[in-house]
Amino acid sequence: MAEHVLITGGAGFIGTRLAKRLVSAGHTVTVLDALIPQVHGADPAESSPLLRSLVGVADVIHGSVTSTDDIRRALAQATVVVHLAAETGTGQSMYEIDRYVEANVGGTAKLLDLLTNEPHTVRRLVVASSRSIYGEGSYETRDGSVVYPPHRADADLAEGDFRVLGADGEELILIPTDEEAKLHPSSVYGITKQMQESLIMTVAPVIGIEPVSLRYQNVYGPGQSLKNPYTGILSIFSTLIRQGKSINIFEDGLESRDFVYIDDVVEATYLAVTHPAAAGGTFNVGSGVATTVNDVVAALFSAFGTDVPTRISGNYRLGDIRHNVADTSRLRDVLGFTAATSFDDGVRQFVRWVLTEPVEGDTYQRSLDELASRNLLK
Repeated sequence: MAEHVLITGGAGFIGTRLAKRLVSAGHTVTVLDALIPQVHGADPAESSPLLRSLVGVADVIHGSVTSTDDIRRALAQATVVVHLAAETGTGQSMYEIDRYVEANVGGTAKLLDLLTNEPHTVRRLVVASSRSIYGEGSYETRDGSVVYPPHRADADLAEGDFRVLGADGEELILIPTDEEAKLHPSSVYGITKQMQESLIMTVAPVIGIEPVSLRYQNVYGPGQSLKNPYTGILSIFSTLIRQGKSINIFEDGLESRDFVYIDDVVEATYLAVTHPAAAGGTFNVGSGVATTVNDVVAALFSAFGTDVPTRISGNYRLGDIRHNVADTSRLRDVLGFTAATSFDDGVRQFVRWVLTEPVEGDTYQRSLDELASRNLLK
């Protein structure tokens, strides 16, 4: 059945790729996007390749999920909503609290309020949740017990002890985090993503809409913002490499993330829109592989064919987690999908794209200075 899909935040990294995937399969797409300068530049029509890529693909509405009027206009004829709209960035969320809560929580509340109280044609609502809602995620003790450790203590981090420790001080063993794990986010961003998901998974079934939650891990690939210094270490490190500047590796470089390539994320999201079995489900969307920051740097040096000086500084950001790797078996078992792109292959494709883009100005240091001035970077 052909759907009319509204993608909120659809002029972004994931949304533009998803729009093309949907249209190629015969669906109709409307995009609602605030086109914020941090992502799209001061003059999006000229400065945003992402926005330009939607020409002839989707009907683009320049508006915000914080405006009921904009949401109402965008919902006309929609049968499925993919709710991607959100302010992103763990560090920035810790001091731009009102902006993150207004956009992420307030925007979701307005969307649900309208769907609850006004006529519409929406039958499914897919929300982009986040691995950040797990906090430190799942670990095992020496005796094999699964635990969900609290956030690491500032005092330990200040001493250079970056390990995740149990209640008795033992070092815990990282295991993949599944969808039944405890939710205890360690940042304002993570809290807002948990609230987005909780609102939609609670309200949608009551009003006859099928909810689907996708807990994205660390998404990367061609098209991600090279302008935004608050998200995406691959973009940040790539810009530093192209500028010939040194890379400051936080903590000890052994912290890890589950990096998942954009094409895999788009395909998983397409299934969330179209697959009958997705209804009511919550799914981790990741590669299922933990990659350290040191490994990221090495992969980028290999792909660029050059390197720059690196320094493992011991700096750390409050609100950051130590490790992250997803259990993706539910996505495989229910929707029949497993991420296909290895990290090394994905980085090579990412770097080939980066080399076609202009070298962006250095806004990364300014973002670090903002964190440090608020005692969030140490």
